[in-house]
Amino acid sequence: MGDIVDAQLQQTMPLLTPYRMGKFNLSHRLVMPPMTRQRSWNNIPQPHAAVYYSQRATKGGLIITEATVISEAGRGYKDTPGIWSKEQVEAWKPIVDAVHAKGGIIFCQIWHVGRASTYEYQPNGQAPISSTSNELKPQLQANAEELAKFSPPRRLRTDEIPQMPFGFTGFDGVEIHGAHGYLLDQFMKDHINDRTDEYGGSLENRCRFALEVVEAVANEIGADRVGLRLSPYADYLDSGDSNPTALGVYMAESLNKYGILYCHMVEPRMKLAEESFETTESLLPMRKAFKGTFIVAGGYDKDDGNKALAENRTDLVGFGRLFLSNPDLPKRFELNAPFTKHNRSTYCLPDPVIGYTDYPFLEDTA
Repeated sequence: MGDIVDAQLQQTMPLLTPYRMGKFNLSHRLVMPPMTRQRSWNNIPQPHAAVYYSQRATKGGLIITEATVISEAGRGYKDTPGIWSKEQVEAWKPIVDAVHAKGGIIFCQIWHVGRASTYEYQPNGQAPISSTSNELKPQLQANAEELAKFSPPRRLRTDEIPQMPFGFTGFDGVEIHGAHGYLLDQFMKDHINDRTDEYGGSLENRCRFALEVVEAVANEIGADRVGLRLSPYADYLDSGDSNPTALGVYMAESLNKYGILYCHMVEPRMKLAEESFETTESLLPMRKAFKGTFIVAGGYDKDDGNKALAENRTDLVGFGRLFLSNPDLPKRFELNAPFTKHNRSTYCLPDPVIGYTDYPFLEDTA
């Protein structure tokens, strides 16, 4: 009888079926993806983050933390968490423990913003670093009334690149942030990278730095605990590319050499942060090229998440805004319950509760 029920569930709700991701036994296919919340005062994770993440933790559910800065020079936004100091590492421990207490699995997304920064965030007021010396034009940020301005970057010298600090300790695993116009994307995308050394020009050269980082992190903690997030089609922070499909496929194929756990890709329809576009482009070529677990994210709802799994276009599906405003999202999927709408104006509000831990559970709305 149980086998019949499991078969019926697999047909009607693939999102709620179990999945083995390397050594991790997932109880469902929903992933809470990284979402910047800017509530880590002075770059130190706070106790309210333990509440936030544990609210959204489920037994055998995968959570990927908000982008977490790997060095003081990697900062570009106020009150984003870091992991470069002992104090920060200690502050993350009760957060990880709170997720584990619920039986959840938590990966830390490690991040360097590159040129998406200003002098005020940089040690000794120095210039931000990038693949280029071209300044990023002003951008509209979440919750901001005015355009954010950035300082002119300094082009990394060739001999500096292998020394970039991408070390890490703790958590169940690490997701390397290679998306959305930040440092690794600034090397991969040809709309930004104007180098003429071995890190610029050809597709292989532009992807070299990202793959060196993958190799270094895999060597440090084990490839079976490493994922990489990519957004080949996105144009966040002026990070477009002339051939995003070729870029995505090349990276997916290249990652197989290192045997990392997963590749997490943002859908082509999410070219910009808050808008979904109609497009004929697809992540399917990357899905076919990558041999490990494939995760998709970007504008998904329950129906098209189930459809993506049923058509074998992915293994797992990230739900950002839905997880933000519905901490018990898997339960709502299971019961076909209504969803609470997210409030964009409170995404990055500097408040430990509002728009963070105050979204209701299903029993609170009954």
